[in-house]
Parts: sequence; C-alpha cells; structure tokens
Amino acid sequence: MENFIVGYPSTESAFRSALARELGARRSEVLLASLLEAFFGDKDAAFLAAIGVNSVRIPLNYRHFEDDLAPRELKPDGFAHLDRALTACRRHGLYAVLDLHSLPGAQNHHWHSDNRVHRPLLWEHRDFQDRAVGIWVALATRYKDEPWVAGYNLVNEPADEQRHRLGAFYRRLATEIRSVDPRHVLFLDGNRYARDFECFGEPLPNAVYAVHQYPAPGALPGEGYPGVTAGRYYDANAVAAEFDQMTAFMRANGVPTWVGELGPVYTADAKTNAGRRQLLADQLRLYNERGVSWSLWTYKDIGVQGLLRVGEGTPWMRRTVEARRKKQRLGADSWAGDTSQMEDVMGPLLTRLQNEFPRWDPYPFGPSSQANLLVRHMLFAEPLTEEFAKAFSGASEEELVELGRSFEFSSCRIDEALADVLHEACTQQGPALAN
Repeated sequence: MENFIVGYPSTESAFRSALARELGARRSEVLLASLLEAFFGDKDAAFLAAIGVNSVRIPLNYRHFEDDLAPRELKPDGFAHLDRALTACRRHGLYAVLDLHSLPGAQNHHWHSDNRVHRPLLWEHRDFQDRAVGIWVALATRYKDEPWVAGYNLVNEPADEQRHRLGAFYRRLATEIRSVDPRHVLFLDGNRYARDFECFGEPLPNAVYAVHQYPAPGALPGEGYPGVTAGRYYDANAVAAEFDQMTAFMRANGVPTWVGELGPVYTADAKTNAGRRQLLADQLRLYNERGVSWSLWTYKDIGVQGLLRVGEGTPWMRRTVEARRKKQRLGADSWAGDTSQMEDVMGPLLTRLQNEFPRWDPYPFGPSSQANLLVRHMLFAEPLTEEFAKAFSGASEEELVELGRSFEFSSCRIDEALADVLHEACTQQGPALAN
C-alpha cells in the first residue's frame, strides 16, 4: 500500500503498527486481510481484461513474506494473497509482473518504499541485501513454472547515492534468481527512482529496463497542460524529449524499455483534469508509437489517481473522513498533498535553511524535498497516523470485515473518462498494463 491509495498518513508499516495498538494484533489483521482480499479479485481482473489491459503489475511489500524480528522465516499468508491475485489474473488472461515495491532496509528515501526513516539502508547493510535475495529466490522458486507470471520487477524505484551499488545488486539478484528460474523476464528500474540508467554497465540478458515517467504538469500546480509548469513549457513534444533523455541507455544498447509507472494526479477542477487526461493520452500514444510497453499507476484508490475510486458512502470513507481532512490540511502526503496551509511552517524553515546552508543539495531532489520529507511527511504524519488508526476504534469484527470490503469492485466508481483514454490506447497496440 502507498498512503494516498487507502488514505493513511506516513508509511504502511507505521499504519499497521498504529492499527495493531488500537485494535489489537488479531483484529487489525481481520481488517487488513479483508482489505487485501477486496482490493483485487475476479471482478477487477475481468474489468481490466474487458477494456483491453493484458497485464497487471502487482506491488509487494517484503513484510508480507517475512518479519523483521524473524528474518528468513517465510510467512505463508503473503504467498496466499499473491496466489489469489494470480488466480484471478490467470482466469481472465492477464499476465502479472511481480514488483518488489518495498525491500528490507528500504531501497529509497521515501514513504512509498515503506521507509519510516529517510535513509535507504538497503545499500548500507549486507544483511538487508541478503534477505532481499532470499525473498526473490523464494518467489522465483514458487512461480518458475507459472506461465501467467510475465516476470520479476526486482527493485521498485531504487535510489543509490553512490550509483555503483545498484548495478552490482542487480547482477547478484539475477545470478541467484537464474539458479532456480532461468526463463522469466527481469524488469530493472533505473536509479534515482527509475530515471537514471547511466550507472548501468553491460546489459543483463533476458532483461527489460524500466523507466517511470511523471511529467510535472501531471502532479504540480501550473498553467495546465499544455502550458508552463515549474518554469518549463510542456506539450507532447516536451514529453517526448523528456522520455528520449530518460531512455538513452536503452536505445544505445539495443535493449527493451518498459514504462513501469505513469499517471497524473486528478483534482476537483474539471479543466485541470481534462488537461491531465490529455497528458496521459499523449504519453500513451508516444509509447505505443515507439513500441514500448507501459503500466498505469494506479488501478484503484480513494480518489487521487485511480481508474477505480472507492465510493464516498462506504464504511471506510465514512469512518476516516475527519482524519483525511486533517491530513489534507497538514499536507502530510507527499503525493497529491496540499502544501498551502503549511506555508507558515515550511516557508520560514526553508528560508532559514537556504540562508544557513546555501550549498546544501541533498540527494535525490534537493533541499525543499528533504525538508518536506522530514517535517510534513514524517514529523506531522507520525502523530496523525495514530489519529487515523483511532478512526477504527470500537468497530466490531463484522464491521472490520465490511470496512475492508469498501475496496471491492462493486463499492467503487469507475472513472469513465480515464477508462476511455486507456481503452483507446489499448486498442492502438497490445502492451497495456495496470498496477
């Protein structure tokens, strides 16, 4: 889970911990198991197949497969959830790409790798790397003969500041996986959040190199699309130029490219949304013209990016409404968060940082991003996580199950305009995927 998808602040593990404190370990698992079962099932797979999608990228948290207090002891529940999702895919002719979205120690600096601090410790501790290798060997051993698994997306959005460690880790993962599964495709995200491929050496065999392209007008305030965002004019030509720059390694080495993630953030403004759907259409047209496969982020959420949006009248949305309003007011989300009501905090802080440390340029995205990560997305988000968990206080076991079922296909609204964009792109060319 990423926080904007279901609504909690901070990280998945922080939310799970807060929920366990509020409800108790067993009852919190009742809620979360219900949510996972409801989030993707037979009706979801049937719908995606009907609009022309031929694959889903399934994001996995390593914590589904082992606990930090019991490393290397594989948990059957994680495999059971994945088997259920794969059964739905198989039944409706959808290939699946297994995406390890969160690795032990965290592969990048941010919440979407379930990183509760702000350092990607995977790159600093051999034991974290060993555990990640073990999980991938277990997955490859289990699914080596599964034809509906298209392949393995080894590390989602890695961020290796030293740049040389990622390539070595990929080579190690490939060797270990190939020892048990010589056939499935390996999908390799570029460094710096699937943007930078210059640190790669000789391409690996039977591998696809994955870029994530999120042009600024799809997420940041500006004139709209086409128009100026963050001081730059964006139109279809600018998006194509950005894509060409990001994929120079693939063209130079004659290896296939996969756009592992793309997708705008949608707002309450109809004009903004129309421009962002046009941006998405232009991206998909570009990829199809180049013969590049792509995967939309994301399939289902509570109203940010999803093709399906959880209904406002569902138990989940009703119970969490006040906590979500406070989260919006505090700008506690990085993705689609509103910073306007936090200027009294962030404005003076950023000014002071600039005055005191004018040369400070922290990896990966600079001073403003770092300050917001530490203050909005961690300091303010941590106590807010406790408040979000309290929204479920007093729920009976039956109510907990119904809360999870808020994410069932029948409880969601299809974004028909977005579905039309995807359907058109899927009929232009075959390689359409969804996360």
